[in-house]
Parts: sequence; C-alpha cells; structure tokens
Amino acid sequence: MDSPDQDAFDIPAMVEFMSSDSVSVSNKQLDMVFSGRLQDDKIEGSFKQGSLSLPLILTHFEVVRNRPQTPKPPFPYQTEEVIFTNGDATLAGTLVYPEGWNGKKKVPVAIMVTGSGLQNRDEEVFDHKPFLVIADYLARHGIATLRYDDRGVGSSTGDASNATTKVFMEDALAGIELLRSKGKFGKIGVIGHSEGGEIAFMLGARKKVDFLVSLAGPGVQGDSILVLQNINALRKAGHTMTVTREQVRSAVKAKNNPWLDYFIDYDPVQDIRQIRCPALILNGDKDIQVESAVNIPSIEGNLPRNRRGKFVSHHTEIKVYHGLNHLFQHCVTGWPEEYKEIEETFAPEVLKDIATWIGNL
Repeated sequence: MDSPDQDAFDIPAMVEFMSSDSVSVSNKQLDMVFSGRLQDDKIEGSFKQGSLSLPLILTHFEVVRNRPQTPKPPFPYQTEEVIFTNGDATLAGTLVYPEGWNGKKKVPVAIMVTGSGLQNRDEEVFDHKPFLVIADYLARHGIATLRYDDRGVGSSTGDASNATTKVFMEDALAGIELLRSKGKFGKIGVIGHSEGGEIAFMLGARKKVDFLVSLAGPGVQGDSILVLQNINALRKAGHTMTVTREQVRSAVKAKNNPWLDYFIDYDPVQDIRQIRCPALILNGDKDIQVESAVNIPSIEGNLPRNRRGKFVSHHTEIKVYHGLNHLFQHCVTGWPEEYKEIEETFAPEVLKDIATWIGNL
C-alpha cells in the first residue's frame, strides 16, 4: 500500500479476503485494516486503525505533480557513482564535479546530509528532490558535491534500526574521508538540512570540515524542539492546552526508540561553541519544524567570537528568509501538509546565496 499524502510508500499489506467484488487487506503492525466492495469502478469501504474507523472510497487516479526545478539530463557536468563504508554500512552516493572541471584545479566540495528519517540521496519528499536541485545548481557554479543514500535506503546497506544522530554523523565523516582521499578538492565542507544541519555542527566542532552550511539546523536541545512542535500542533487543532518538557520526555522514553532517546538529550550548543570554521546558518521565518525565532538566536549567541565581539571566522553569516518553510519553499502557512502542494522545490535566492558564499571562501 502507498499513502502519497504522507509520503509513505511500499507499506506491507496482507490480503485477508478477496472475492470477485470484495477485498480486505491489513497491516497488523500498524493495527490497520481496509475492507471494501466494488461499486461502479470504485471500491467503497471503511478504513480502521485502532479505535478509529472512517469511510474510505478508492478510485482510479494518477498523481501527477509538477516539479519544474527538477534537473533533466543531459547535464553539462560529470558525475561519478561512489561507495564508502562505516562499520556495517556501505553508503552509495553520487559525486558531482563542477561544469568545465578538467581535474587540474582543486575546487571546493560539500558532502550533503539529509534531515531526520531515512531518505535517499536526493532527500526526496513528495516528488521534490531538493538535494538534486542544490547539487545541480552548485555544479553550474564551480562547486562539487557528494550526496548519498542514508544507510538502509536505496543502494546503501546497513542497519538503521538502532542508529542515532551520532551514527549518521559517522556515516557522513566516512564520506568526508573518501573526498579527502581523492586529492581532487580544495576546501571540503558539509551542507546539512534539519538533522543534517545538526550533524554539520558536530563535524565543525570536531574540525572535520573546512566550512559548513546549516539549512534549518536545530540550535536548541531536542526535547525543546518536540515541545514546540507539539504546542504548535495543538494550537493548529484549536486547543489551548500546553505541553511540558517532562511530558514530552516521558512519552519519548516510553517508545524505547534509540534515535529519539538520543535526539531529546542532545544539545547542539555544546558543539556550536566549538566551531571555528566558516559557517553559513540559514532558516526560514515560516519554518514550523525548526522555528527560526527560537533556534537562530541560540546558534548566533553560542558561535565563538573574538575579543571585538565578531565571529571567530569573518566568513560566518546568519540569515533568516521571509516566507520560507522548513524545506526552503515559498509558502503560505509553513505547515508540512503544504509541502506537496507547492511546485517550487527550493527557493532560488537561497541557492544563489549558498553558491556565492562557498565561492567567496
């Protein structure tokens, strides 16, 4: 089964019953069952999950989403399929060389790290491929990139069931070591989105990169992020109640999920204070998932400064874009359900700013 509006595909389903005009399918892990009867080329039935029961009518429909920014071949630059390893994981990725690159000049390169949840090398969501769009733009402006499938996704292998942000950071570090081993590049950096932005802070603090770009990377502890997300969801639903940190932590601990346990305890401030390399910190003011009003002041206030009060690296810049959501799309509300309706994949002005900033290092 697929649920495109939730960006959920290939959900295992078991056929419980089937006849010439009726069908029933289930997924016991999700406590879900759909039962319906064929009526005039539609399957009319009900969807049940737990105690919830809703009418559901299935009709033939082809989802066609217009994504005008998705690059189409032929491309005016070279690409190379690469693999690198971290423990039990073999990570598969695409190395993109800049347009006109002849191997004689060392160009800057950035490894791209996806946000939370297992994603492919394009960070694909609702047919949007933001990492492909970024890589294509940077290649046309003299900058190489390496993007890769997360462990256990696409062509990559490895167990992700117990992986934490630290493990995903180590995966990225293995990719950085691959780039250094090639001897073809000048400055080697990281571009991370959301959780990937947090990983960018980790790598910067450990002096593993020459520069970092954080796209909506969290600047406060994970439990605070979840508190804000829950409060926003309640307000959107019309509730005036609030959620405490203790309630969030208790709910998370009950899930016994290693990734979530690490997330709520990890405070990026400890790494942000150790960053000495140039950093480009970007966010949108309509980001509902990592709110700029809370996270940007924390990042800005904790980046190291010299005696004159300036950032240690004079190349470091922080910018909040008006009207952009968590995916850096121009939007109306910023809520995730809007992502699939927006044709734009990634704001052109942000692409330009990233390329210009890296090019000026």
